[in-house]
Amino acid sequence: MSDRTPTRTRRTVRRRKAAGERRTASAVSPAEKPYTAVPGAGPRRFLRAALARIPLPLRGLRPRLLTSFVLVAMASSLGTGALAFREARTGVLQQSQDSVINQFRISVDAVAPSIPIAPDQADLQSAVDQVLYANRSSGWRIMATYGGHRAYAPSAGFVEPSPEMLRSVRERRVAVFQRRNVDGRPRLVVGMPVTYTWGEGLETRLSGLVMYLEVPQTTEEGYVEAMVTGIERATLVALCLAVVLALLAASGVLRPVRALRRATRRMAAGHLDVRLDVTGSDELADLSQSFNETAAELERTVRELRRLEAQGRRFVADVSHELRTPLAAMSAVTDVLDLEREGETGEALRLISEGTNRLSGLVNDLMEISRFDAGAAELHRDEIDLAESVRRTVASRWRPEQVETQLPGPGELRARVDPRRLDVVTANLIGNALRHGAPPVRLTMEVRVDGAGMAWAVIEVSDNGPGIAEEAMPHIFERFYKASTSRARSESSGLGLAITAENVRLHGGRIRAANLPRGGAVFTVELPLHRDGTGTGTEADGGTR
Repeated sequence: MSDRTPTRTRRTVRRRKAAGERRTASAVSPAEKPYTAVPGAGPRRFLRAALARIPLPLRGLRPRLLTSFVLVAMASSLGTGALAFREARTGVLQQSQDSVINQFRISVDAVAPSIPIAPDQADLQSAVDQVLYANRSSGWRIMATYGGHRAYAPSAGFVEPSPEMLRSVRERRVAVFQRRNVDGRPRLVVGMPVTYTWGEGLETRLSGLVMYLEVPQTTEEGYVEAMVTGIERATLVALCLAVVLALLAASGVLRPVRALRRATRRMAAGHLDVRLDVTGSDELADLSQSFNETAAELERTVRELRRLEAQGRRFVADVSHELRTPLAAMSAVTDVLDLEREGETGEALRLISEGTNRLSGLVNDLMEISRFDAGAAELHRDEIDLAESVRRTVASRWRPEQVETQLPGPGELRARVDPRRLDVVTANLIGNALRHGAPPVRLTMEVRVDGAGMAWAVIEVSDNGPGIAEEAMPHIFERFYKASTSRARSESSGLGLAITAENVRLHGGRIRAANLPRGGAVFTVELPLHRDGTGTGTEADGGTR
């Protein structure tokens, strides 16, 4: 009886998650099921949901760069470690498996000639004892089967092969193996059929005798655990290096970004001459260069606009000044002629006088606006009785039935203001109410204290007119703005409320317009006072805007 050299069957090694069992595809348990994909949200939706849970301070560029570097390093380290572990583990187990199978084959070949063609129980026991004796120091356990006979060496402890392995060994002429986990210890089980040659053609046939080997793989498992420990340490070192490299890279990337942020803030504060140092030739260098070019163009444009604006202000001031002298002479002449006007000549003189006065007022308003634009408007403060000053303004321009006043008593409300500008504010508000509203106009003055404990002198001017249109409300204090185009040829120049607002802001005050529920418009002026009731302001006496 002869034996054909058996060869091992390669099977895909799987790692069972629960029991740690590793075996070939020839011995896969029917209970083992393949993995299935779990349906869920797409990657973009998952990423957005994950980012939404991140606190706001951690969404900065530095944390994101650091996280990206660490994740990439972690993925690279784990991927490299997993591949290295798989290859090393496969190599260790493959080498051990080849050595065991070859040794087992040699042992079986040595005893096969002494086994009868139809062995009984005693023959099987003798065969397994011989194989075990030849490998007594290897911790082997041997089992032989033939028909209904089975023999073991040693007599107890052999783990029965799975039914799939028993069937595979009976049907094949090559060795079959599987790895199993018994009581938490890895073991290799090898099944080797004994064949013989038949006839003149030396046809190989199965003898029906099968030898099984069970050998512990504790040493190999130790090698694998040592590899896992080494890979874990290498991964930890790689992650630490990745964090250090990420910090260095993030600092290098964020340095020009921080410089760009500082430059942008300085530009927003009005420093248009700010520039960035351009180093390198990457995208950040291109961004810095683009910023410098944008800043230079913006500075040039703003400089040109300021030059044109200064020319415009100077032109208005010069024209107003040049017009003021002849207008003064014309006004004086028309005042004299008004005393002697009669008939058609008198009517013509009246029209000339009205036009001259209106033109003179427009020129004066333009000169005042030009002073505000040039920053040359000055405050000449004096401590006065606000109520008495407003009372004189009203009495010198309008009849009592036109304006109703409700003012504090003499000496009750004193403040440091510019009397001339207060007169302009009061006169413009009352004149505007009389032109666009309906008399009588009501003027009130009182002291109010806000939530911060700041005292304000509050002047309110209201009328009985139709009020201000909602679309005109945001533009009511703009220059040359007229709420109705039908009043384009009225006495109003469109500068009165703008000059009023500038005078109020020059005092550090506030002005606003609104409509009353009962009808009519109301303008409110608030001038700041000291806590003791005396006036204060944002400008020093005689200061400029």
